[in-house]
This record gives sequence, C-alpha cells and structure tokens, in this order.
Amino acid sequence: MTVSTGKPLRGVLREMEVLSKHTSWRVGGPVKRFYQPADIDDLSLFLAGLDQNEKIYWLGLGSNLLVRDAGFDGTMICTSGVLNGIEILDEQRIYVEAGVACPKAAKVSAKNALTGAEFLCGIPGTMGGALAMNAGAFGGETWDVIEAVQTVNSSGELKARLPEEYEIAYRHVAGPQDEWFVSCVLKLASGDAELSQQKIKELLNKRGTSQPTQQPNAGSVFRNPAGDYAARLIESCGLKGTCIGGACVSDKHANFIVNTGTARASDIEELIAYVHVQVQQQTGVDLIREIKIVGDQ
Repeated sequence: MTVSTGKPLRGVLREMEVLSKHTSWRVGGPVKRFYQPADIDDLSLFLAGLDQNEKIYWLGLGSNLLVRDAGFDGTMICTSGVLNGIEILDEQRIYVEAGVACPKAAKVSAKNALTGAEFLCGIPGTMGGALAMNAGAFGGETWDVIEAVQTVNSSGELKARLPEEYEIAYRHVAGPQDEWFVSCVLKLASGDAELSQQKIKELLNKRGTSQPTQQPNAGSVFRNPAGDYAARLIESCGLKGTCIGGACVSDKHANFIVNTGTARASDIEELIAYVHVQVQQQTGVDLIREIKIVGDQ
C-alpha cells in the first residue's frame, strides 16, 4: 500500500494498532494500518492516496463488530471522535458527521427542540455505522429521519446522495458501490426541548434495565426474525448464561453476548455459532447475524 498525495496528511496514522482498545467487546488483534482523519477533507485526501487494492474497513465506536484475534491485514479508518461535526441548520434539520455518537445526535437534537431522533440514544454506535446498517432502537430506524447524506469513494471523491438512491430495509442498506457515509442531514420536527430530553432519559433508563450495559458487549448479536424476537428464541432454548471461555450469553438479555473479562474473539465467535445452531435445531429458525466479523482466522 502507498499513500501518495500532493498535500500533507493532517490525521494520525499508526501501524499494528491493537484493536481491542477500539472495540466495545474489548477483543481483537492488530490492524496493519489505523488512520484517524483530521476532518472530511483530510479523509478524502487519505483515500485518494491509497492503493486501489487496499482492504479498507471503517470503524466508529467499535460496536456491532467482532475483530478476530489475528487482526486485520489492511487499513482501518476510525471516524469516532474525529468526524464529529454537528450543526443545527434550521428549525427542522441538523447536520451530523459520521463519527458523532448516535446518543449525542439524539441529545443535541432534543436540546435544540428538534424531536423525532430520541430513539438514536439507544444505538451504541456512530452515525456512520447507523447509516450503513439502518440501525434502530425503541421502534425507530435511522433512515426514517434522513433527508440527505454525503459519501466518499475510494478515490476520495465526495458525493451528495438522497435516500431514494438507496434500497433501505430492516438492518439493510444498499446503494452506490464503493462509497462510504461521511455525514448526513436529519429532518426532524419542531418540538419541546424539555419533553424530548425527558423522553431520552426514560429510554436510557429502559435500556439500562433491559441490557447488560455494564459489561463489554457489541449490541444485538442477531437480527429479529419477522414477527418474533431473537432474544425470545435464544432464551426459549435455555441458552441464557451459556459460556465459552470468557464469553457468555447475557443473563439480562439473551441476544447479547458479554465479555466477562477474559474472552478472546475466538470465544465470542464460537459462542455465536453455537447459539445459531442450537436455535435452528430447536426452533427451526435460521437467525441472521447482525454483528460484523472481520479479520483473519
């Protein structure tokens, strides 16, 4: 891989960065190259200088992601904490960059009397990841509130896109190939700041009582099948509390796998496979994994 640009890069490039520091499961081996861009223009410059055959993976808060113990032989671009621009545009719209945590987008919207994005407080990732998979919580889905997005391709070109350019469904987004989300505009409704903030507080309390938020996890492991819940199916198979190594199916929420402190990525991956097989054998339901698994075996 080469990074050759006419201008100096302003971001931070590290080699063999250990990814357990950057994933919510607290597991994962090293990545060959790890880049944190200074801003969207710097990101564009970095991509323009990459070899077109380079393997690229995008990292936000590291939720919804399992990086294998052997790591990732490519480049990871980390947007969390760097692509963090957020701006109220008018009485109904807010601009949010891909590295902004979803709960922050919810809270800033509510504070400014923009209502409709409160559900984002329940998504433990960044807006970039939420856009890529149409993440949802508390009955709301990301693309329900999207007016427009901005993307970048592997050549570093920035493009403006509209929702109608994408195929959007439950935990599924498909659109122009070789493009990644760098920002979006949410279209919300004018509301009452106090009421919206109170709603977020109630939703966060609900999340805290129903999910293992005090233990390292990566969110829901499997998608909910039509007309049912993955957690109900997993619990019905007697799998709550099942452990492999330091990875356990949460006693609090059966669709969460937690790292009790000593788990390796291989423990988690093996437990995911075990749960999948058990549910299929006992119920006939073929659960679809929501978690992304990357890296070398």
